[in-house]
Formats: sequence, structure tokens, C-alpha cells
Amino acid sequence: MKKTLFFLALAAAMGFNSAEAVELTPTGDVRFRYESHQNKYDGANVDYSNDRWRTRVRFGVNAWINEELSAGVSISTGDKTNYESSVSRNQSYSTLFNGKSIWLNEAYIDYHPMNYGFDGQVNVILGKRDVAKTLVRVDDMLYDGDLTFEGATMQYGKAADGKEKDGLVFIAGYYFLDQVSTSYDTATKINDPAKENDPFMTVVQLAYKGEFNDMSYMLGVSDHNFRNIKHIGAVDAKAETKNVMVDDRNIVELFGTVGGDLTETLPWQLRGQYAHNTGENAVKNEKNAWLAGLSIGNAKQPGQWALDFNYNRIEKDSVFPFFTDSDRKVGSYNTGTQGWEVGATYHLVQNMTVGAKYYNYYQIHSLEAGNPRLHTLQADMVVKF
Repeated sequence: MKKTLFFLALAAAMGFNSAEAVELTPTGDVRFRYESHQNKYDGANVDYSNDRWRTRVRFGVNAWINEELSAGVSISTGDKTNYESSVSRNQSYSTLFNGKSIWLNEAYIDYHPMNYGFDGQVNVILGKRDVAKTLVRVDDMLYDGDLTFEGATMQYGKAADGKEKDGLVFIAGYYFLDQVSTSYDTATKINDPAKENDPFMTVVQLAYKGEFNDMSYMLGVSDHNFRNIKHIGAVDAKAETKNVMVDDRNIVELFGTVGGDLTETLPWQLRGQYAHNTGENAVKNEKNAWLAGLSIGNAKQPGQWALDFNYNRIEKDSVFPFFTDSDRKVGSYNTGTQGWEVGATYHLVQNMTVGAKYYNYYQIHSLEAGNPRLHTLQADMVVKF
């Protein structure tokens, strides 16, 4: 009864005239994590280390309104006020049991018209949406899994739940990075050109998903164009921000996956990404990135397990540093790093998995004194519902 009243109230708040006409699907997960994070410096008397207990909570409702319209809202934890909050929904247990912040994680409208020959094959998404359900994402080299894009997206070849369909996949999007105020001189009646262009990014992706000899595959190319990023104001004045916001970036990405089944319940997949920053001011030997990964198993059912490994090299000017996975941050830098990570997951009981992951990274060009090396161990328990 309480669940029914909750959904009726939510439907009324979202402006639905008839709650019975809407199919509501709740989704969520709770993660409990122990993390041991360490940066070791050559010749230093003191190394940086941090052991902490953390949590991540996400809860949302997807609404299927009719064959042409759906929407969704989700909330999550999060405790950062700088750029790091873009790629993390974690909160650390600290400060005498204080309350934890809850944020708006997703809020989107998905219009998939049936008329004009579209037949529901095209999604027009407006608002804030999970990155993996917005774009084709094979790993976290460009975009961390916690990122939620804000703007407008047109998709062909993706289902309303964000999964890629077989065949051609095409995606185009325009996303807002920040908002700046225009400076207007009332005496000269001239706008300050340095303060009149909002930072934004555009993404275009083309991919094909198919099967060959009992193996599935996907191949694709994408263009990620960051413009006016020198106007982004809400970033920390740390070492990595000194040059990042000076020049716009145009990142061309090649990506692909191939996979099959070792047994009926044990799938495998190889995946890869390559990115190149074509921006004219990118340093010659610092504008490429690549990642190669292998996964075995998927741990979808109790008693099943999964292993995952990837090795990557992310040069300093190759990707947008505030959107890539921050767990591989070495010293003060999210990029300019190279290394590997390995993880294992076991489905212990229905809807609950346990797992562990280890990160080992170093700085490519010795960006900081002491050549820091990252060692991180994460142990997780996750319940999905």
C-alpha cells in the first residue's frame, strides 16, 4: 500500500493526469566500500596514504508514459563541491556520523516519435542522463561511469533503456559545461569577447553492432569537441588545471568490442579504445590515449563470478581530465598516467555481489617530483534492487 501511494504521489508531482496510464519502474543500488589509497614517492621520507570507508547510493524511477514518451528521475549521494563531483557519487564515513548529502543524479525526458517514419527508432533526450545510456561507452578512458551528461541527445540504434541494438548506431549530442555571464561595457557599448561564450561540448558517434561465427562485436568512431573551456570557472586551482582550460579540445575516438561464450554461463569480451586530441595546441607526445581490456564472466546470478583487467596509457593532453576515471589519479594528475587495474566479482546471494579491485599506475613524464606511483585497493559489497 505504501509503495502504491508513493508512486501515485510521484506521478502527480510529475504532472500526469492519470497515474494508471503510466508504467513506473524503480531502480537503485547501495554500495559499501573499503578503500586503501596510497601514492608512493621515490626518495621521499613520507608517502601519502588514505584508508577510508565509503558508500554510494542511487535511487530512481523510470516512467514509460506511452509508446512515444518516457522520462526518468534519480537521486544519489555525493559530497564534493569541485569538479571531482562530476565523476564520483561516493561519500566517505567521517565527522561523527554526520548526515550525507543527496543530489539530483538524473532528470530527463525521452521522446521517441512514432510518426513521420520514425516508428519509435529515434530517441530525443533532454535533460540529465547517465553517460552509458546517453553515448556508446565501452570503458572509462574518456568518461567515468558515474558521469551524467546535461543537454540534448539524438539517438538511433539505442533502446529507451539505453542499450545498443543490433545494427547501425548513431548518436549526436550537445551538452552544457558551464554558464558564464556576459560582460557589457555601458560606456563603449561593447561586449567583452572573453566573457560572452558559454563552455559546451558536442559528441557525434557512429557504430555498428553485429555477430560473426557465434561471436558478437561492435566497432565505432566518435568525435568529442570541447569549446570555450577556458571560461569554465568552477574548477580547482590545482596543478592539472593550469593548462587544461586554455585551449579547446577535439578528441577523435576509435572503439570496439568482441566477445563470445566460453560456456553457457561464462561469457568473455575483449574491448579497446584509442583517442587522439587533434587540437592544434596539444603537445605532440602528450595527445594520445589507449586502453585494452578483457573480461570473463558477468556474475549475473548467485554462484557466478567475473574477472576484469585493463591496461591503459592516457597522455596529459589526450582526454578531458575532469571526466575520465578519477580512481587512477596519480599525485595531482588524472591524466599523464599509465598502468593497469584488475578486479574480481562474485554473486553471493540474489541481488548482492562482493568484489575487489586493485589499481597500479605511474606518471608518464614525471610530472611531479618524486615520480609518484599509485596503489589502490577497493573492496565492495553491492546490493541492487
